[in-house]
Amino acid sequence: MAAKPEKKRKRAPGPKSEGAKSNPKKPKVFGSNIPNKVSKKPFKSPGKEHLQHAGKPKVQKGDVDDKKLRRLQAKELTEARKKKRKKHYTLEQELALLWEKMRVRDIKKEDRSKHVSEALKKMKGKIPEIASSHVSSRVLQTCVKHCTQDERNAVFTELRPHFIALISNTYAVHLVTKMLDNASKKQLAEFISSLHGHVASLLRQMVGSLVIEHAYNLGSATQKQALLMELYSPELQLFKDLVTMKETRLVDVISKLQLQKSSVLRHMTSVLQPILEKGILDHSIVHRALMEYLTVADESSAADVIQHLSGSGLVRVIHTKDGSRLGVLCVKHGNAKERKKIIKGIKGHIDKIAHDRFGSMVLVCILSVVDDTKLISKIIIKELRGNLKELILDQNGRRPFLQLLHPNCPQYFSPDDLTSMSLSIPSIRNKAESDTNSKGGEAVEEDRSGEGETSDTSIHLNEGSKKDSFTRRQELLVNSGLAEKLIDACCEMAGELLRSKFGKEIVYEVATGGADGILHPTLDEKLATFHEAIVSLAMQPKLDDAEEEHILEHFHSSRTIRKLVLNCPAFASTLWEKALKGKCATWVKGHSSKVVSAFLETSNSMIKELAKEELQPLVDSGHLRLPVAGDSIKND
Repeated sequence: MAAKPEKKRKRAPGPKSEGAKSNPKKPKVFGSNIPNKVSKKPFKSPGKEHLQHAGKPKVQKGDVDDKKLRRLQAKELTEARKKKRKKHYTLEQELALLWEKMRVRDIKKEDRSKHVSEALKKMKGKIPEIASSHVSSRVLQTCVKHCTQDERNAVFTELRPHFIALISNTYAVHLVTKMLDNASKKQLAEFISSLHGHVASLLRQMVGSLVIEHAYNLGSATQKQALLMELYSPELQLFKDLVTMKETRLVDVISKLQLQKSSVLRHMTSVLQPILEKGILDHSIVHRALMEYLTVADESSAADVIQHLSGSGLVRVIHTKDGSRLGVLCVKHGNAKERKKIIKGIKGHIDKIAHDRFGSMVLVCILSVVDDTKLISKIIIKELRGNLKELILDQNGRRPFLQLLHPNCPQYFSPDDLTSMSLSIPSIRNKAESDTNSKGGEAVEEDRSGEGETSDTSIHLNEGSKKDSFTRRQELLVNSGLAEKLIDACCEMAGELLRSKFGKEIVYEVATGGADGILHPTLDEKLATFHEAIVSLAMQPKLDDAEEEHILEHFHSSRTIRKLVLNCPAFASTLWEKALKGKCATWVKGHSSKVVSAFLETSNSMIKELAKEELQPLVDSGHLRLPVAGDSIKND
């Protein structure tokens, strides 16, 4: 019987997923003639040369000349397209070559003038179009910088009809500002006159506002007022003759021209609101306009401005005089939530603000008004302590410390600074006064529920605060540890501070314990150590060949020590016992004589008795002269 052929063994089926068919068919793929196996070689798309020269024979590897020819043809084609697309393409190429020559640093002045004149001749008649070009505008800027005055006047004349269009151009704006820097008084007046009717619209643009601000800073007081007046009323935009008036305050302008206050308020709101929403807050003309707006704004409108400015945006405002005053008003009239946003918004910028002439006054206001001393200590005091030694030597940086040590002292703050601190918004002040009268003399208190959150229906805006001034100062200065650090820094830098024009005032306030004795009695031991540090400098012998003047003979330090002798008995007794007793004859000439004579001028009888026995013979012999009362005040 023949053997049966062996059947092929079937492979065991693999595990099936639920719902899978036993013999699933492969899905049809578009282009089914493509082989299943993928080639290992990467697919290369056809290049531009292949598409451009389709149907032509393939270039061999050795055919280099043909490749160069194609590149040249492609370059010529690109050049031809640029010439069609750009009107002054050839001129731009020529100007670029001249620019490379004229901007070299070591070029001779005659050669540069030659290249500049050649470039200006080529640009004549096309300057407004070139000024808007990304490439050629830089060439024109260099030419304006180095050309003669006659050539600059010719450029100004050609640009004059196109100023408004150029101001809004991203590239031309730099040329316009450079033209203003080199403009004569007549040209500047012409430029500012050409802006009439466009100031408000240009201030709403990021680019245009830069030129308005530049012109505002360069202009005279009359020209500045002309730019501002357009923001006040539509009538002042339309009629140019109304702008030329001497009144500077908006209230006076409204009274003089008999304008409707509601119309002015409505127009200024429409101008300033987009500026605030876009965050165009860096310009001094905007700060001035906002300050004038707050003088006529009602309570609700003023609250909207304060709300917009409260936060990180205030850092960009407080670097100008009017901006600083805006910051002070926001702090004084803001509610608890807005004050918190202001303090958190300036976090990380405290050192820079403290060094600024105007910004430092906003810090002074915060330290004088805000009741949340824990938040201030956590943010402001912490950053001030980090750079303490540098700040106490700086004219502006020392102000926050002086305000805590001796608030609102006319000796340390100018009348203008004190005026800024006393400003208030009329509508909010009047509202607060009416509320006070209606409540029988009780002040309107700040709503602190929910961490200062206020409802939309009621606006809690207060000038000042609830907390007692001395209590606030003690919490910020003593309880925060700032005073201890301040005394340590003064001990370490006693000589440098006493000889410094600005640091000497910190020394005096710290050594006397501050106004109202705020550092006593908590830090009496520290203060005694500080007195010893000053006296140890005074104990050093007087040397003719010393590198720096003795502490008793230096102009600033001698006057500070004299004031301490007059007003700080504890220091005066230490100085006498350890440094001057038995040595007064050495110090009766020069600036040091003022220190010695102070022991006889002091109102403290005990100190006077200590020195009288030794000093009286020097006075009788004429070696020591006591100053007249008028001289004494002048020297102090």
